[in-house]
Amino acid sequence: MSAAPQVTDASFQQDVLESDVPVLVDFWAPWCGPCRMVAPVVDEIAEQYAGKVKVVKLNTDENPNVANQYGIRSIPTLMIFKEGQRVDMVVGAVPKTTLANTIEKYL
Repeated sequence: MSAAPQVTDASFQQDVLESDVPVLVDFWAPWCGPCRMVAPVVDEIAEQYAGKVKVVKLNTDENPNVANQYGIRSIPTLMIFKEGQRVDMVVGAVPKTTLANTIEKYL
């Protein structure tokens, strides 16, 4: 079981945009190989930053509206939202240090 809960088109506003802490959203799909490679890294980030950053996953196959709204063209795409705004993004399966360094800028 992933440390990062799933969000949906329906819950995105409340779970991500209205969050009082920065949110890392992992846009992924079950058929995506690189998404499966980055999943353990995302879980580690969720545990490392527990209480400081909310980490969630959004299945782009099941929730196309949010993915389209933010122009997701390739997955995995990891976006950071702060105070309801997208502030950064990382595309592709990146090492944990890259993701951690990106998150640190918004804490």
